[in-house]
Amino acid sequence: MQMKKPNIIIFNPDQMRRDAMGHFGNRAARTPNLDAFQEFDAVSFENAFCQNTVCVPSRCSFTTGLYPHVNGHRTMSYLLHEHDYSIFQELMENGYYVWMNARNDLIAGQIPGLVYEHADEIYLGGDYPQPPGLKNPGIRGKRGEKNYYSFYGGELKLDENGCNYGYDDASVDAAIERIKNPVDERPMCVFIGLTNPHPPYQVEEPFFSAIDRNKIEPRIKASDTIGRAVMESAIREQMGLQEYTEEEWTELRACYLAMCMKVDAMFGKLCDALKEAGVYDDSAIFVLSDHGDFTGDYDLPEKAQNTFPDCLTNVPLLIKPPKDFPVDAGITKGMTELIDFYATVMDFAGITPKHTHFGRTLLPVLADRGISVREYAFCEGGRRAEETHCDEFHMFGPDGIAQDQHYFPRLLVQCDAKAHAKGTMIRNHEYKYICRLYGSDEFYDLCKDPQELRNVIHDPAYTDKVEKLRKEMLLWYQDTCDVVPHTYDNRFSYEMSWARMKQCCPKDYEETAKERLKNGDSLFEVLCDCLAIVQKQDS
Repeated sequence: MQMKKPNIIIFNPDQMRRDAMGHFGNRAARTPNLDAFQEFDAVSFENAFCQNTVCVPSRCSFTTGLYPHVNGHRTMSYLLHEHDYSIFQELMENGYYVWMNARNDLIAGQIPGLVYEHADEIYLGGDYPQPPGLKNPGIRGKRGEKNYYSFYGGELKLDENGCNYGYDDASVDAAIERIKNPVDERPMCVFIGLTNPHPPYQVEEPFFSAIDRNKIEPRIKASDTIGRAVMESAIREQMGLQEYTEEEWTELRACYLAMCMKVDAMFGKLCDALKEAGVYDDSAIFVLSDHGDFTGDYDLPEKAQNTFPDCLTNVPLLIKPPKDFPVDAGITKGMTELIDFYATVMDFAGITPKHTHFGRTLLPVLADRGISVREYAFCEGGRRAEETHCDEFHMFGPDGIAQDQHYFPRLLVQCDAKAHAKGTMIRNHEYKYICRLYGSDEFYDLCKDPQELRNVIHDPAYTDKVEKLRKEMLLWYQDTCDVVPHTYDNRFSYEMSWARMKQCCPKDYEETAKERLKNGDSLFEVLCDCLAIVQKQDS
């Protein structure tokens, strides 16, 4: 008797740092549900790294098991197309009912019907009242004032029911409704893509006041750094946050942690619903974020596309297997990449992938946290100088509307090819090396300098270590630079093939041979059959 395949539940907060969870030692964090989840039921990966530090490329990567460079998924404006094959399509083709909400940043929206090749059902939202806005709507100020590009909004107002019910809340409720009332007997894949804790930094009570400001971890200050990425200094200059006080940075960081607290509350609500529906034990549950957030580190809010500090690259990844799989619950320090999510889901579902991928299954780590599947993690971003279409400034244009966008400073800096230089990170537990197409490379001794303050790329004491990671990066690129599709092409068209074989094809086999060639059979295969017929006739 074949064992029923487990449900696959994917809880995907946007822009959540790994260290925003309490079980990694952040005294100010309030994530009781995620903390209990890893303590009793799941493995939490301390060294899980995304493959790109902005939304779309990261999601295109972890849902296909391919690095961003393989198919050119390196920008916010190039998503999955018809020729790209996602984990959701593979699950659908293998008997899964796939539900997702529309916050997925994954599939090219201009191609009619494409999103429904990746899901049976998509929750679109918009069928609930507009939630109330900021308690202090004037907090941003005017252009030129220090808070204008900070992304800080602060406390949100509550409605008459004492809530601020938005898209994330509605998406979780819609997912719960489908879990409790499945369409049919098929196992489900439920993908919940949240907006939180993506900036702007704003959240309602009881979360807003729940974070103890006195316990906020000290941030990494730009004034303490030497030799970091040009992108960071250029964005700082454009954002105009030089007058931001330490108290204001603390408040921004507290608001971000409060948003993470709301994420945790929604995750707890989801787990309770899975238990009420009687499917918690039978489900494989994944919690992962696409990338992190500066949250004041290096004097920056939000994120950047081609700089690779741990606050952007090191993300939450928690996995609970279904009850039939062993689990060594707790924290593991083994090196992991988000593309390993793809391989692990395929393993749980018992599916052989239809395309080449570079993920490594994490099932052995779930059974024994002492196991590690990788020595290195990689992340990449940025563009070539010639790729002006990748600067993303075209999304708004250099007018007054663009300048009102929170992202205006970052988009402006992306027009600078040197600042936005294509870069790649390789990292192990001891060192981080960043190779850039233009400008200076970076190298950090993570044991002596875990905050990545001092770029020691030119320090002779590290020459051998730099060269070792350069070689490892070259080998990685050699291994992953492209993939050959799992399909076969004919070298000749039908007309070319028939012209090559018509003189030796028996008359009574001509129509069959033509039909086979039209249907895609190879010239060699049909020709061999023709020759076999001729030999048989001659004998």
